[in-house]
Amino acid sequence: MNPVERVQQTFADSVEVKTQSAILLSEMIATAASRMADCLINGHKILSCGNGGSAADAQHFSAEMLNRFEMERPPLPAIALTTDTSTLTSIANDYHYDEIFSKQVRALGQSGDILLAITTSGGSPNIVKAIEAAHERDVSVFLLSGKNGGDAALALEEEDIELRVPSEITARIQEVHLIIIHCLCDLVDKKLFG
Repeated sequence: MNPVERVQQTFADSVEVKTQSAILLSEMIATAASRMADCLINGHKILSCGNGGSAADAQHFSAEMLNRFEMERPPLPAIALTTDTSTLTSIANDYHYDEIFSKQVRALGQSGDILLAITTSGGSPNIVKAIEAAHERDVSVFLLSGKNGGDAALALEEEDIELRVPSEITARIQEVHLIIIHCLCDLVDKKLFG
Protein backbone atom coordinates (compact mmCIF):
# COMPACT_ATOMS: atom_id res chain seq x y z
CA MET A 1 0.00 0.00 0.00
CA ASN A 2 1.46 3.37 -0.97
CA PRO A 3 1.60 6.22 1.58
CA VAL A 4 -1.43 8.07 0.16
CA GLU A 5 -3.55 4.93 0.24
CA ARG A 6 -2.39 4.23 3.80
CA VAL A 7 -3.46 7.71 4.91
CA GLN A 8 -6.83 7.27 3.20
CA GLN A 9 -7.28 3.86 4.86
CA THR A 10 -6.48 5.34 8.27
CA PHE A 11 -9.15 8.00 7.77
CA ALA A 12 -11.65 5.38 6.60
CA ASP A 13 -10.90 3.14 9.60
CA SER A 14 -11.32 6.08 11.95
CA VAL A 15 -14.67 7.02 10.41
CA GLU A 16 -15.88 3.43 10.72
CA VAL A 17 -15.03 3.19 14.44
CA LYS A 18 -16.58 6.61 15.08
CA THR A 19 -19.77 5.59 13.29
CA GLN A 20 -20.02 2.34 15.30
CA SER A 21 -19.33 4.27 18.51
CA ALA A 22 -22.01 6.84 17.73
CA ILE A 23 -24.56 4.06 17.34
CA LEU A 24 -23.48 2.16 20.47
CA LEU A 25 -22.57 4.96 22.87
CA SER A 26 -24.70 8.05 22.17
CA GLU A 27 -27.31 7.32 24.82
CA MET A 28 -24.70 6.55 27.48
CA ILE A 29 -22.70 9.67 26.57
CA ALA A 30 -25.84 11.77 27.02
CA THR A 31 -26.51 10.11 30.38
CA ALA A 32 -22.91 10.69 31.51
CA ALA A 33 -23.06 14.35 30.49
CA SER A 34 -26.33 14.84 32.36
CA ARG A 35 -24.85 13.31 35.50
CA MET A 36 -21.74 15.50 35.12
CA ALA A 37 -23.91 18.60 34.87
CA ASP A 38 -25.88 17.54 37.96
CA CYS A 39 -22.59 16.95 39.80
CA LEU A 40 -21.46 20.49 38.98
CA ILE A 41 -24.86 22.05 39.76
CA ASN A 42 -24.67 20.46 43.21
CA GLY A 43 -21.30 22.04 43.97
CA HIS A 44 -19.08 19.06 43.25
CA LYS A 45 -16.14 18.58 40.90
CA ILE A 46 -14.80 16.22 38.25
CA LEU A 47 -11.39 14.57 38.62
CA SER A 48 -9.73 13.03 35.55
CA CYS A 49 -6.80 10.69 35.00
CA GLY A 50 -5.06 8.55 32.40
CA ASN A 51 -1.61 7.51 31.16
CA GLY A 52 0.24 8.70 28.05
CA GLY A 53 -2.23 9.85 25.41
CA SER A 54 -5.02 9.28 27.92
CA ALA A 55 -3.23 11.65 30.33
CA ALA A 56 -3.37 14.26 27.57
CA ASP A 57 -7.09 13.54 27.17
CA ALA A 58 -7.63 13.93 30.92
CA GLN A 59 -5.88 17.30 30.82
CA HIS A 60 -7.81 18.30 27.70
CA PHE A 61 -11.11 17.59 29.45
CA SER A 62 -10.07 19.52 32.55
CA ALA A 63 -8.95 22.50 30.46
CA GLU A 64 -12.28 22.60 28.61
CA MET A 65 -14.11 22.63 31.96
CA LEU A 66 -11.89 25.15 33.73
CA ASN A 67 -11.58 27.58 30.83
CA ARG A 68 -14.40 27.08 28.34
CA PHE A 69 -15.45 24.78 25.53
CA GLU A 70 -17.24 26.62 22.70
CA MET A 71 -19.34 29.19 24.57
CA GLU A 72 -18.45 31.93 27.00
CA ARG A 73 -19.41 30.76 30.49
CA PRO A 74 -18.12 30.65 34.05
CA PRO A 75 -15.29 28.19 34.80
CA LEU A 76 -16.33 24.75 36.00
CA PRO A 77 -14.46 22.77 38.71
CA ALA A 78 -12.30 20.01 37.25
CA ILE A 79 -8.88 18.68 38.19
CA ALA A 80 -6.58 16.59 36.01
CA LEU A 81 -4.65 14.27 38.33
CA THR A 82 -1.94 13.93 35.68
CA THR A 83 -0.40 17.39 35.88
CA ASP A 84 1.43 17.81 39.20
CA THR A 85 4.86 16.32 38.53
CA SER A 86 6.06 16.76 42.12
CA THR A 87 3.07 14.81 43.43
CA LEU A 88 3.28 12.14 40.72
CA THR A 89 6.99 11.54 41.15
CA SER A 90 6.92 11.60 44.96
CA ILE A 91 4.14 9.00 45.08
CA ALA A 92 5.84 6.85 42.43
CA ASN A 93 9.18 7.12 44.27
CA ASP A 94 7.96 6.71 47.86
CA TYR A 95 5.23 4.15 47.19
CA HIS A 96 4.54 2.78 43.70
CA TYR A 97 3.52 4.10 40.29
CA ASP A 98 0.26 2.18 40.70
CA GLU A 99 -0.70 4.64 43.48
CA ILE A 100 -0.17 7.96 41.62
CA PHE A 101 -3.89 8.56 41.03
CA SER A 102 -5.47 6.65 43.93
CA LYS A 103 -3.64 8.70 46.58
CA GLN A 104 -4.84 11.90 44.91
CA VAL A 105 -8.42 10.59 44.69
CA ARG A 106 -8.31 9.76 48.41
CA ALA A 107 -7.06 13.29 49.17
CA LEU A 108 -9.23 15.30 46.79
CA GLY A 109 -12.31 13.18 46.08
CA GLN A 110 -15.48 13.92 48.02
CA SER A 111 -18.89 12.29 48.02
CA GLY A 112 -20.79 13.50 44.96
CA ASP A 113 -17.70 14.08 42.80
CA ILE A 114 -17.01 12.19 39.57
CA LEU A 115 -13.80 10.48 38.45
CA LEU A 116 -13.33 10.41 34.67
CA ALA A 117 -10.86 7.54 34.22
CA ILE A 118 -9.41 7.11 30.73
CA THR A 119 -7.63 3.98 29.49
CA THR A 120 -7.54 2.43 26.03
CA SER A 121 -6.76 -1.06 27.31
CA GLY A 122 -8.43 -1.09 30.71
CA GLY A 123 -5.30 -2.79 32.01
CA SER A 124 -3.53 0.10 33.74
CA PRO A 125 -3.09 -0.81 37.43
CA ASN A 126 -3.03 2.86 38.47
CA ILE A 127 -6.42 3.42 36.81
CA VAL A 128 -7.89 0.34 38.53
CA LYS A 129 -6.58 1.59 41.89
CA ALA A 130 -8.01 5.07 41.19
CA ILE A 131 -11.42 3.49 40.55
CA GLU A 132 -11.19 1.54 43.80
CA ALA A 133 -10.20 4.71 45.70
CA ALA A 134 -13.10 6.59 44.12
CA HIS A 135 -15.53 3.97 45.42
CA GLU A 136 -14.02 4.29 48.91
CA ARG A 137 -14.71 8.04 48.77
CA ASP A 138 -18.27 7.71 47.33
CA VAL A 139 -17.07 9.21 44.03
CA SER A 140 -18.85 8.03 40.88
CA VAL A 141 -16.68 6.65 38.07
CA PHE A 142 -17.07 7.27 34.36
CA LEU A 143 -14.65 5.07 32.41
CA LEU A 144 -13.55 5.78 28.85
CA SER A 145 -12.16 2.47 27.61
CA GLY A 146 -11.67 0.25 24.60
CA LYS A 147 -10.77 -3.32 23.66
CA ASN A 148 -12.52 -5.57 26.25
CA GLY A 149 -12.57 -2.98 29.05
CA GLY A 150 -9.95 -4.91 31.00
CA ASP A 151 -9.58 -4.89 34.78
CA ALA A 152 -10.83 -1.29 34.90
CA ALA A 153 -14.25 -2.36 33.60
CA LEU A 154 -14.32 -5.22 36.10
CA ALA A 155 -13.69 -2.74 38.94
CA LEU A 156 -16.79 -0.68 38.12
CA GLU A 157 -19.89 -0.67 40.29
CA GLU A 158 -23.49 -0.69 39.11
CA GLU A 159 -24.00 3.09 39.17
CA ASP A 160 -20.75 3.76 37.26
CA ILE A 161 -20.72 4.34 33.49
CA GLU A 162 -18.39 2.72 30.97
CA LEU A 163 -18.03 4.23 27.51
CA ARG A 164 -16.17 1.42 25.72
CA VAL A 165 -15.02 2.14 22.16
CA PRO A 166 -15.62 -0.89 19.90
CA SER A 167 -12.05 -1.27 18.68
CA GLU A 168 -8.86 -3.14 19.46
CA ILE A 169 -6.60 -0.42 17.99
CA THR A 170 -5.22 2.11 20.46
CA ALA A 171 -5.11 5.01 18.00
CA ARG A 172 -8.74 4.50 16.94
CA ILE A 173 -9.84 4.26 20.58
CA GLN A 174 -8.01 7.49 21.43
CA GLU A 175 -9.62 9.28 18.48
CA VAL A 176 -13.08 8.32 19.71
CA HIS A 177 -12.22 9.23 23.30
CA LEU A 178 -11.53 12.77 22.11
CA ILE A 179 -14.93 13.00 20.41
CA ILE A 180 -16.60 11.63 23.54
CA ILE A 181 -14.84 14.30 25.62
CA HIS A 182 -16.06 16.99 23.25
CA CYS A 183 -19.61 15.59 23.39
CA LEU A 184 -19.51 15.60 27.20
CA CYS A 185 -18.26 19.21 27.27
CA ASP A 186 -20.89 20.33 24.77
CA LEU A 187 -23.78 18.65 26.57
CA VAL A 188 -22.67 19.88 30.00
CA ASP A 189 -22.51 23.45 28.66
CA LYS A 190 -25.94 23.14 27.04
CA LYS A 191 -27.54 21.75 30.21
CA LEU A 192 -25.94 24.33 32.49
CA PHE A 193 -26.04 27.43 30.31
CA GLY A 194 -28.51 26.79 27.48
